[in-house]
Amino acid sequence: MNKFEILAQKNHEAEQGGGEKRIDAQHKKGKLTARERIALLLDEGSFEEIGKFVTHRCKDFGLDKEYYLGDGVVTGYGTVNGRAVYVFSQDFTVFGGALSETYAEKICKIMDLSMKNGVPIIGLNDSGGARIQEGVQSLAGYADIFYRNTLASGVVPQLSAIMGPCAGGAVYSPAITDFILMVENTSYMFVTGPKVVKTVTNEEVTSEELGGASTHSTKSGVTHFSCANEAICIQKLKDLLSYMPQNCEDDAPRLPYTSEGKNAEMRPSLNTIIPENAQQPYDMREVLGHIIDENSFLEVHENYATNIIVGFARLGGRSIGIVGNQPNSLAGVLDIHASVKGARFVRFCDSFNIPLLVLEDVPGFLPGTDQEWNGIITHGAKLLYAFCEATVPRVTVITRKAYGGAYDVMNSKHIGADMNYAWTSAEIAVMGAKGAAEIIFKKEIEEAENPAEKLKEKEQEYMQKFATPYRAAQRGYIDEVIMPEETRYKLLKAFEILENKVATLPKKKHGNIPL
Repeated sequence: MNKFEILAQKNHEAEQGGGEKRIDAQHKKGKLTARERIALLLDEGSFEEIGKFVTHRCKDFGLDKEYYLGDGVVTGYGTVNGRAVYVFSQDFTVFGGALSETYAEKICKIMDLSMKNGVPIIGLNDSGGARIQEGVQSLAGYADIFYRNTLASGVVPQLSAIMGPCAGGAVYSPAITDFILMVENTSYMFVTGPKVVKTVTNEEVTSEELGGASTHSTKSGVTHFSCANEAICIQKLKDLLSYMPQNCEDDAPRLPYTSEGKNAEMRPSLNTIIPENAQQPYDMREVLGHIIDENSFLEVHENYATNIIVGFARLGGRSIGIVGNQPNSLAGVLDIHASVKGARFVRFCDSFNIPLLVLEDVPGFLPGTDQEWNGIITHGAKLLYAFCEATVPRVTVITRKAYGGAYDVMNSKHIGADMNYAWTSAEIAVMGAKGAAEIIFKKEIEEAENPAEKLKEKEQEYMQKFATPYRAAQRGYIDEVIMPEETRYKLLKAFEILENKVATLPKKKHGNIPL
C-alpha cells in the first residue's frame, strides 16, 4: 500500500468507531453516533478533527490487542451558524465510551485551545465512566478535565449535552459547566447507580427514576433542558449559543432592529393584564411576551422552581437575560430552589456581558420550618449576592407586589440596579396591606363596633399611604412610575443608554458567596 492508501485506510478505521455492529446497537437504542451528533451540530463541512489517530496506552487485560483510533472520543472544532466552537463527542461504541488517559488528554487539549482562543466549548456526553483497566490514570484524567472546567468557567461558555449514561465521578464535569441538556429516556446522570442505592438504602429505583431527564429537570434542577430526542437537544444547543458571546470579553450577539417610533412600541394590552383583585394570579410569561421581541424567549429550567422564571430573550435585537417572579406558581414567592435558580442564572449573564431585565411581583420569602431548617437564609442570600455583584446593565420593572426583604433582593435600586420602573399597579411596602393594618391599627380595629369593616378601611388607608409606588418614587428608589403599555418603549431606551455602562468591583481575589 502506498502512503495515500494507508491514510485512507486509517481515516476509514477511525470513522468506524467500534464497528458496524456497535453502531447498529447504538441506533437501535434511539441514539446517534458520536460523529453523527457532531455532523448535526456543526455547519456542514466545517468540522476539523484533532487527535483522530490517538490510541490508548494500556497494555493490561489484553487491551494491547484491541485498540481503536481516536480512543473513544471525537474532538475538534467547527462552526455553529458561522460562529466558532470547540467540541468533543464521546463514542459509546468504543469501550462503552469509557474514559482513558489518552481520551482525557484529547478533551483537555481542546479545552485549553478553547480558553486560549476565546471560543465556546460543547461536550456531547455518552460514557460508561472511567476505563477500569487503566485504574488511577483514568481517575487522573477526570480530575484534569474538572480542573479545566473550573478554569474555563466565566471565560468561555461551556455547554454539556447528556446523550447517554453519565455516572460516578463523570457527572462533575457537566455539573461545573454553564448549561446541561438531557435527552428523555436515553440519558441519565447519578453519582451512585440503582444497584448501589439498593445495597446501601434498600431503595428500589430505576436508572430513569434515579437520574433521568425528567427527574433532573423537575426535582433536582441538575439539568436546565429536557429534550424529547437528540435532534431537539442539538437544536437547543444551537439556540442557546445564539444568545451568548464567544467569551467574557465579547458582547452578546445582536440582531438588526429598526424601531418605528414610540407609538409602534406601545403595548396597550399590558394595561389590563394585572387582575383587579391583588390576590388573583396571572402569568408573567404573558407580560414578558408583550415586552420582548416576538418569539424570542428561550426559557431555562422551565420545569424547576416554577415560582421564578429565568431565560434569554431579545429586546430590540439585543440579547438579554430575564429573571421574573411567577404569580401563577406559589404566588411568585422566593424559596430555596427559586433563589438558587435565579442566582445561578444572574451570575452566568454577568459573566458574559448579557444585560438583565427583572420583572417583579413578589410577596416575600416562603415561610415555614421546611424553608428555615433547610437554609432559606443562606440560599436567599445567594440571589442577593448575585445581583449585588453583577456589573452588567440591570433594569427592574415592578408590575405588582414588592414586599419586604424580597423587594430588596429582586434587583432594587439599593443593590445597584441601573433603572427601576414601577407600574401604576405596583405595591411597594414592608408587608401586605392586611397584615400591616392588623399590626399598625390593632387598637383601633379591636375597639371598633365592626372590626372586620374597620380592618378593610385601614387596609385601604395603608395601601394609599404606604404601598403606593409614588412613595418610593418620591425618594428616588423608583426612577419612574409608568403605564404598563409604555414598558417596551422605556426598556428599549434604558438598555440603549446603558449599552456602554462601566462598573468595577473592589480589588480582591474573589468574593465568598454564601454557598
